[in-house]
Amino acid sequence: MFIGFEAKRFFKNFTGLGNYSRFIITALSDYCPDNQHYLYTPTIRSHPELDALLRRPNIRVVHPRGLYGRFGGSVWRTWGIGNEESVRELQIFHGLSQELPISLPNTVKKVVTVHDLIFMRFPEFYSAIDARIYTAKVKYACKHADRIVAISNQTATDIVNFLGVDRSKIDIIYQGCHPSFKRMSTREEIEDLKSRYRLPERYLLNVGTIEKRKNALLIVKSLLHIPETSRLPLVLVGKETSYSNQIKAFVVKHRLEKWVTFLHNASFKDFPAIYQGAEVFIYPSLFEGFGIPIVEAIESRVPVITSSGTAFTEAAGPHASYIDPADPEHLAAAIKRITDDNGLRKKMVTESLLYAQRFQPSVIAGELSRLYYSMTHAG
Repeated sequence: MFIGFEAKRFFKNFTGLGNYSRFIITALSDYCPDNQHYLYTPTIRSHPELDALLRRPNIRVVHPRGLYGRFGGSVWRTWGIGNEESVRELQIFHGLSQELPISLPNTVKKVVTVHDLIFMRFPEFYSAIDARIYTAKVKYACKHADRIVAISNQTATDIVNFLGVDRSKIDIIYQGCHPSFKRMSTREEIEDLKSRYRLPERYLLNVGTIEKRKNALLIVKSLLHIPETSRLPLVLVGKETSYSNQIKAFVVKHRLEKWVTFLHNASFKDFPAIYQGAEVFIYPSLFEGFGIPIVEAIESRVPVITSSGTAFTEAAGPHASYIDPADPEHLAAAIKRITDDNGLRKKMVTESLLYAQRFQPSVIAGELSRLYYSMTHAG
């Protein structure tokens, strides 16, 4: 089978949608080796995560040439891909990041992955122009796709409710995390990392862009409800935003400076050891399409506390601890219960790892392969 992928973020982004794109293409290359995978991208770059993968015989890169290559990368992604000679060989084209080219021929079956519709559910978290652009792209893609892959039941429900798509058109196929989180760091590596980043010996952890929707202020507030004699410091890892200033002001006002550490520029390669050095991972976000940091924490053998409702139960499973994302006392009680009970922590980790088997590359590659086959052999 010949399968094309919109691969801009495969090359450009090394978090989020980029990690998803590389995860999917690597998994399919590994577990469906007889297929040919065409990556359509406006730009190519060399990177350790890319170079070996791109040398595989079942992966081919297609990029614009001529005037498209010099001036029109974004135009090519929308209008030019469908005119590429290689597209005539494709049975499937899969848009991995909520969009599809406009010019694909009718002979090619079209799939689009939708990660979330947060820009429609919570437009106040986006600029007006960004929300309009994202909405227009996902509406077009869902209308013209033959099948839609939703990364969670929550996202599938939102596609139906916000875009009016028939539920029968949607397949739920989860995503997995970066393979680096499966490698356990040595004690020496973790201690070296703590020294380099000046981290406490024991700490609570939150990872994600420090923005209002992620709700990290709730964790800081919860510290006030834990006696200092049993309180652990909090490490917040993520891109700084204006919301960070709100948290920092609260920290100063309540004299929590020694209890809260911000890491705004941590290297992604250090993330596994940062997770593995933590006592508990806390993710009190108000809403996500899935919540990949939860899976990263589970793979890192760290117990998870997260918000009740939405997609978090799908990512974390039945052995996480669920809290009201508006109640700092509820969170404080959950933190104290887990940090005080080593047996509970071990049980949460062991059971959560079993649950996370559904996010493994072999499982996801198999589900996608069956979807592609059903589309090309219908009737």
